[in-house]
Amino acid sequence: MNEKLKEIQAKALKKIDDARGMDSLNEVRVAVLGKKGELTALLKGMKDVSAEDRPKIGQMVNDARAQIENRLQEARAAIEREEMERRLAEETIDVTLPARREKRGHRHPNSIALEEVERIFIGMGYEVVEGPEVEYDYYNFEALNIPANHPAKDEQDTFFINKDILLRTQTSSVQVHQMEQGRLPIRMIAPGRVFRSDEVDATHSPSFHQIEGMVIDKDITFSDLKGTLAQFAKEMFGEDTKVKFRPHHFPFTEPSAEVDISCFKCKGKGCRFCKGEGWIEILGCGQVHPRVLKMSGIDPDEYTGFAFGLGLERITLFKYEIDDMRLLYDNDDRFLRQF
Repeated sequence: MNEKLKEIQAKALKKIDDARGMDSLNEVRVAVLGKKGELTALLKGMKDVSAEDRPKIGQMVNDARAQIENRLQEARAAIEREEMERRLAEETIDVTLPARREKRGHRHPNSIALEEVERIFIGMGYEVVEGPEVEYDYYNFEALNIPANHPAKDEQDTFFINKDILLRTQTSSVQVHQMEQGRLPIRMIAPGRVFRSDEVDATHSPSFHQIEGMVIDKDITFSDLKGTLAQFAKEMFGEDTKVKFRPHHFPFTEPSAEVDISCFKCKGKGCRFCKGEGWIEILGCGQVHPRVLKMSGIDPDEYTGFAFGLGLERITLFKYEIDDMRLLYDNDDRFLRQF
């Protein structure tokens, strides 16, 4: 048995030295030390060894196993080093090559336009406020002098959650929240998302953005409103921009008007952009209705005010000469990279 053990050991060590990869080493380990390996089979034959020789033979087998395992470990470490050196040589990175440019996100044209609108009105002393998108019927309609039988409350135009709660159709509801706080005077704009049951096309969307503005103070007149909007138009669209007010009707303002600006593309001469008219409609406005003031706890005999509302998408489309509103929501990187 002693001779057999020496033969197995010598043979195993030679195979380990000749191995050229991990697979070869594993084959040697299984063939010698595995459950059906040569050394294991030799141990099973210990029953045929006399009792006085068993300790000596057992020690010899353990020594042989230890030598084989140590040689396997050394060979494994050597192969791993060689593999690492090979990979380092093959996978060398030329650090002098230019790196790939990472794609960065772009500000949305709506965000750019909104920041400019906010900058203009903050410069005139206005505060930017927010309000809830899920609103009570009272704030969205009734407190704005829109009675229960008004066509604007038709379910075809409004997303009702239940009889009393809806998705706001206008940011005018934020006016009421601000007036109810009782902190006067008020100079505010309220940008935010609104919802209406519209079909998606080049000029309509069921979800879009409005910017509501309001001033409440003593002795506020329609002239103050005209001066404010004229200043806004000049800063937003150019110093030569003119404004025109046309009589209109809104339930929450009296008198009411729609505002046009001279076409900044053709300077009022008439072009495709303004449909040959020389003017572009941008917003609605008016003096806050005395009933609206009274319902919100403000004395209309002491305080007056004006309000205006403009569509952010409309401003964006005009400012950047975009002819399809859907482009603002497609998230096409080729489009966004232009801003």
